[in-house]
Amino acid sequence: MSTPSRDEAFAEFVLARRTHLRRIAYAVCGDWHQAEDLVQTALTKLYVAWPRIHREGAEESYARTIIVRANIDEHRRPWTRERVGLPETDRPATEPFPVEERSALFEALQALPTMQRKVVVLRHWLGLSVEETARELKIGTGTVKSHSSRGLAKLQAVLTVR
Repeated sequence: MSTPSRDEAFAEFVLARRTHLRRIAYAVCGDWHQAEDLVQTALTKLYVAWPRIHREGAEESYARTIIVRANIDEHRRPWTRERVGLPETDRPATEPFPVEERSALFEALQALPTMQRKVVVLRHWLGLSVEETARELKIGTGTVKSHSSRGLAKLQAVLTVR
């Protein structure tokens, strides 16, 4: 039995994990169209690094890191982003979402401040440790704990009211 080629292995990974990565991107940025862009950016960069990353077995972690960092970059340099179409007249078509993606949890997550949302998603949805989360977001462990605590408290307050 031969080993799959680089393209085959990458295509397998994309097929298996694209939806999951899209949900992570949505949880980080709060916009489905931007989430698609973040996933595309992540997959492009992942493909370039695929031989090294695949050998180490860190494919998903690498993609997740790119999604978070690309989103941070997007907010840091808003003047460099290109806007397509006219904002008042060129609205994206609404697409039907499965019930799981319309959940109250996602709505509550989007109400959180950006950094709290990122910490909560990485820590509690993806199950990363405090140290892993701090490394991915390039912040201190104390900051991760603080954002996590505040974010969870806000989520609990919003979700218990519903």
